[in-house]
Amino acid sequence: MWYQIKSRLIFLLKSSNQHGIHSPFVYDLVTKCFYDKSPYSAYDNLKILRNELTYNQDLVEIKHYYSSSKVFQQNHQKISTILKNEGSSYKKQKQLFRITNYLKPKNVLELGTSIGLGSAAMAFASKNSIITTVEVNKNLSDIAKKVFRSYQLKNIRIDNSAFKDFFKNINNKHLDLVYLDGTYDKKNTIENFNSLLKHAHNESVFIFNNIYCNKEMTEAWNIIKKQKKVTVSIDTFYWGFLFFRKEQPKQHFTIRL
Repeated sequence: MWYQIKSRLIFLLKSSNQHGIHSPFVYDLVTKCFYDKSPYSAYDNLKILRNELTYNQDLVEIKHYYSSSKVFQQNHQKISTILKNEGSSYKKQKQLFRITNYLKPKNVLELGTSIGLGSAAMAFASKNSIITTVEVNKNLSDIAKKVFRSYQLKNIRIDNSAFKDFFKNINNKHLDLVYLDGTYDKKNTIENFNSLLKHAHNESVFIFNNIYCNKEMTEAWNIIKKQKKVTVSIDTFYWGFLFFRKEQPKQHFTIRL
């Protein structure tokens, strides 16, 4: 907790808004996507979905496949508790919606489905996107499947493999948007990035969740953003964005959302 508070204070001192951004690409991304205030009708669906899960008292068995995962104290948790501790916040859901709506990615990959809030937000934004979401805990992904069926989100496919096993079967597929959630330690985060890097192309974006949740995660972020193929990195505190645009000079931005 203290690490996050300290990191937040440092972030606020270093961060800015759209003013002073000299990259046209990043300026448009910030002003037309990050700061987009349009009242999208899909936001209502996201809010209804959250309300449904907030009052869901069904118990789910939680298995800890990664020592770095956000750990619950008990093996069984109510869906409402999972929503509170693991699910994407409403603010993050809206941001994921805007990013998907703005970039219009064809092939989307999410690591760490949990109960499906993030993938649902992206699916609402683009019915033409093909979204693959990976969740090794079938008990959690079964909840997500019910969510997707309930809202007729037919462009989402759930894979119940462990991340390392999933990476072996991607082949040469290009990924347009990758949302990395589900591991929160240095080693696994860097390994996941390295496994996916060969699937990035000039227009790809990689989004890392919770880059300041602990010291290891921040260290991983700082190492990854320096990778040679990364040209643009954006720190928004809650998320880290990476772009691979060869026409861009290597730049790092710290932006308040």
